[in-house]
Amino acid sequence: MATLRLALLALVTPGVIAAQVTARPPASSPLPPSPPYRGFSPGISYRAFVERARALADSDVLRCQTSPHTAQIMECGVVIRDPRDAARFYLSAHFIEGNADVVAFYDSAGFGNKRGVPLVDRTKKELTRLFGRPHPIGKSGWEWRYGRRAVRFNWRGRGTARWVSITLMDKDVMDRIARYAKTAKSRKS
Repeated sequence: MATLRLALLALVTPGVIAAQVTARPPASSPLPPSPPYRGFSPGISYRAFVERARALADSDVLRCQTSPHTAQIMECGVVIRDPRDAARFYLSAHFIEGNADVVAFYDSAGFGNKRGVPLVDRTKKELTRLFGRPHPIGKSGWEWRYGRRAVRFNWRGRGTARWVSITLMDKDVMDRIARYAKTAKSRKS
């Protein structure tokens, strides 16, 4: 009987030890979270977004629309003006399960005047001061990475006109869309 117990213990123990080793929590990310931009950050909750967007709304109403397939996916947008520097943006966000996977700021200038190039230069200086040295992406884009979060700055131009976008992304939140999106194969059936 004692030998049977020892044999069972020998068989069970390696599995228990292996389970205990693999059950350890993963090490925390060495990268700090991305700093907020104008009070918004990647992964911001819907409630915090609405509170901040309404406070900055520039005589506009925050509009939100849920997905026709599930209430767990929503998009919101509003024109804002930051009281610190009077910068005006169209602010939009996409939410999955109550958190933003994308928050984007859009601005434009220089239609019939020469304000377009200074808009890009001013935004570059502001973002470099806030996020540090960027990683170039293409001819007209910069990116700052913070683990699975990122901040992107893109600009486009024609003549004196310029369009800029600043996008805050959270890939952990973005991955949740798989629960609600159908694959191409299953859509055909």
